[in-house]
Amino acid sequence: MAARGAVAGWLLRASLAAGVALLTGCANPDQITPGTPMADVVHTLGAPTGRYPLPGGGERLQYSRQPAGQQVFNVDLDAQGRVARVEQALNEGLFAQRIQPDRWSREDVLREYGPPAQTMGVHNFKGVIWVWRYADGPVWRLLYIDIDPGGVVRHYSVGDESLPDPPDPR
Repeated sequence: MAARGAVAGWLLRASLAAGVALLTGCANPDQITPGTPMADVVHTLGAPTGRYPLPGGGERLQYSRQPAGQQVFNVDLDAQGRVARVEQALNEGLFAQRIQPDRWSREDVLREYGPPAQTMGVHNFKGVIWVWRYADGPVWRLLYIDIDPGGVVRHYSVGDESLPDPPDPR
């Protein structure tokens, strides 16, 4: 019975991921080039899942594919409302450069990664752990950020997402 539940969970995740891919297949943030006006970005990609002010008068438009997807795109606009940078934020090579334990707040995390795919608690930490799904090549991974009760980031870690094996076609 547990195996049947695991297979059903795998099929549900695969179906959700395929649906997200179909819905967003034509609108890829990677295709937005620097200098593009904000109105064109929104026309091409649709309404962002988040908007955050940036230093210097700019703004971040965030396009998250969480919880079913594995990407969070940040489209940074300059003070004139034109694209300065587009970046897939859930990039394991950037975590150590960006995440600042004991300095970042909950708001910093949201500005960088958007709302998590899930939250969880553990017995040996009084705060909450926010979790994002991402892909590192063909491997499905998880980013964990520990946020204390005061809203301060205390630690982050990464791990593999445990997925059941696909059903045997026999």
